[in-house]
Amino acid sequence: MTVLDATRSLPVYRKSARERLAEYAPAIIVTIILAVIVIPPVIVLLRTSLRGNDDGVFTLSHYASLFSDPRLYVSAWNSVSFSVLAMLLSLVNGGLVAWLVERTNVRFKSLAYISAIISLGTPYIIYVSAWLYILGRAGPVNGLYRALVDSTGTLFNVYSITGMVLIEGFLWSPLVFLLLSATFRRSNADMEEAARIAGASVFATVTRISLRLAMPAVLGLGLFVFIRNLEAFDVPVLIGTPSKISLLTTDIYLSMTQVPPQLGHASAFSIVLMFVVAVLLYYYGKISKHAERFASITGKGYRPRPFDLGRSKWLGSALILFNAMLVLVLPLAAILYNSLTPFARPVNWTGLTNLTFDHYRAVFAQSYYLELALNTVIVAAASATAAILITSIAAWMNVRRWPGSALLDQLTSVPLVFPGIVLGVAMIEMALNFPLPVYGTLWVIGFAFVIRYLPYGMRYSHAGIIQIHRELEDAAGISGASRPTILRRILVPLISPSLIAGWLFIFLIAAKELSIAVLLAGYNAKTISVAMFDQWVNGAGGEVAAMGVIWTSVMTIFTATLYMITRRRTDLISGK
Repeated sequence: MTVLDATRSLPVYRKSARERLAEYAPAIIVTIILAVIVIPPVIVLLRTSLRGNDDGVFTLSHYASLFSDPRLYVSAWNSVSFSVLAMLLSLVNGGLVAWLVERTNVRFKSLAYISAIISLGTPYIIYVSAWLYILGRAGPVNGLYRALVDSTGTLFNVYSITGMVLIEGFLWSPLVFLLLSATFRRSNADMEEAARIAGASVFATVTRISLRLAMPAVLGLGLFVFIRNLEAFDVPVLIGTPSKISLLTTDIYLSMTQVPPQLGHASAFSIVLMFVVAVLLYYYGKISKHAERFASITGKGYRPRPFDLGRSKWLGSALILFNAMLVLVLPLAAILYNSLTPFARPVNWTGLTNLTFDHYRAVFAQSYYLELALNTVIVAAASATAAILITSIAAWMNVRRWPGSALLDQLTSVPLVFPGIVLGVAMIEMALNFPLPVYGTLWVIGFAFVIRYLPYGMRYSHAGIIQIHRELEDAAGISGASRPTILRRILVPLISPSLIAGWLFIFLIAAKELSIAVLLAGYNAKTISVAMFDQWVNGAGGEVAAMGVIWTSVMTIFTATLYMITRRRTDLISGK
């Protein structure tokens, strides 16, 4: 008898039902937790959209009235036009700067990163209000036009679709720059250099070589930005509402703020918008899957080389400076000026000689603002911590293919279909029907933030874990370490830079989130963005600007400190 025959004759070991249950239990528990978090909002919205306002019986009347209203199609056209044009602007501006910084020998590269990082810590409402002043009738653009051309006219009407597109495009340019920088950083320069040697111009090289290699990333990011523009709230409500320009998100907000709130109508509206976003996300996933077809990096010895612009180097450097002016210098200067003037006024010598710190005194004199800041930090930090904690475990199980972990990635992706205003509507209905009085508290805002940002936590956690070879975990398991010990003492320390970066990203965007918080905030449970929105609506623009300067400064210092800690941690892990 051969060894093979002897082996075949051995009895096959079969696991008992208890052993199989113990093997599947951890992933099943995490799956149930995620399902309990992300599925109820969808069910609540769907149920409310199909129930009558009075009797609660099944009905399609909300959908019938929605689709029979011609204002829906006007709002849809406005939303699509606004989203497409703003997406193109941010892609052109952010993408061009990303290519210049990562692929060429221009100067002032660090300035582009500084501008992007500071913009992440600036609340959107502050950014929007700054551009409303810059492009408004009393702002410097129209003021210069009246001084040089027409003393009674205006060059630009910011309360228009064009104004909304410009501001939304500038708002997304820094994030587009950060995301496309990674793509261009990994691009091979050989084909660009070959094109230049063959006599191609800089423009031809960029359009026919660089952009084609990065096309999947550009298309995927473009669709992602379009989706985010479609569900944007800050720009539509601050600019579109005063100018009577209706968009889908503002229509939902207005139906929820009526007395009494039109829950059924808003839920039907939300379901329709969710469906549109889900279809767009499906195509976004298909585009992202085919990115490897355009890969141009092979071999571990690859080192990217900068593209020599030659005489055009000065033009590229000027574009970097111009971008910094658009996304950083001008908005911050406008915020600072408005925070130091008694009221909104043109930039002139009279205004500069009447600067005052009254708005700052008003902010520091009221403990209410300190409470708002603490509320914001608490809810943003708690939601970021919860999202990273849940998704790090889910990503670990998913990457290592634990038994029963097949649904984890899909469940964490469900919140992507929720526009912020839609999730706010769902959370209102859930909070009103919850047995405990949570409506109008920080608890419901924090829970909504956790749902909203689970996909971002999953992406950061997944990217960190996939870089760690499982042989380290296997060695620890052979040495007798349990799975919780392996996670706590081996995996988490190694992926800590990714977890910290994910936590910081979620914290910053949660701290300035308006669309969810504005619907869920109570009298004593507001975030800083909601307070700024209320003050802006009430005409206290000076105090809003002062709060914006203070908040942006604090967030910038906090971001820079955490970034340096993360960078040092990364260097320590990599042995640098």
